[in-house]
Amino acid sequence: MPDTEYAKTLRDAMTDLTHRFAHPTNVDEILYGITTAAVNLIDAVDSCDVLLIEHAEKFRSVATTSPVAAELDGIQHRHGEGPCIDAAVGDTMALSNDLRDDERWPRFATAAVEAGVHSVLSFQLYTHQKQPTCRGALNLFSSRPNAFDSDAQAIGAMLATHAAIVLIAQDREAQFQSALASRDAIGQAKGMIMERFRVDAVRAFELLKKLSQDTNTRLVDVAAQIVASGPPE
Repeated sequence: MPDTEYAKTLRDAMTDLTHRFAHPTNVDEILYGITTAAVNLIDAVDSCDVLLIEHAEKFRSVATTSPVAAELDGIQHRHGEGPCIDAAVGDTMALSNDLRDDERWPRFATAAVEAGVHSVLSFQLYTHQKQPTCRGALNLFSSRPNAFDSDAQAIGAMLATHAAIVLIAQDREAQFQSALASRDAIGQAKGMIMERFRVDAVRAFELLKKLSQDTNTRLVDVAAQIVASGPPE
């Protein structure tokens, strides 16, 4: 593809991704736009996905552009080794130029080569927390050895940054909604205590805190229990 045409393709792809992020409908849809862009923009990429690891037993492959990507994530999960895991939980980037000669992940490498994959490039996502509840990686797979030159790595890093921003925004929205729900539960519990014991809001909150401390239970959980019990008959 001529340089001018490629530059236009790259510009159009990033404009589309920015539009998707500015007018989100579904996080998985946005991530699929990113993985599709990786396949379209990087000539060597045959398939791409995002691997999300919530804990040792919960791996999720999302926005997969082919069954091969999900299959390779599953292989890494079963064997507990592979570039996508390394990128998700540790390294900023994991690159294998030729899995036939790579000794870092012997079981994964054997299975990947059998599946026709010779090069892998994975970028870490979810870098905004020291102890994230979920870790992730954007993963690019190629049937060619030595597939990812510096230009490919630069474009991959740009797309990974976009994917990380999407996941960070989703995480913060979830935290915000959780905080709203917690505040609502505490407010309802305070109101029930005020009505039952004829105290003001400050005293009701003090009683909630004391109950939380005495029972070694989170304040929001105490509030939820009070709300669930309902008003006194």
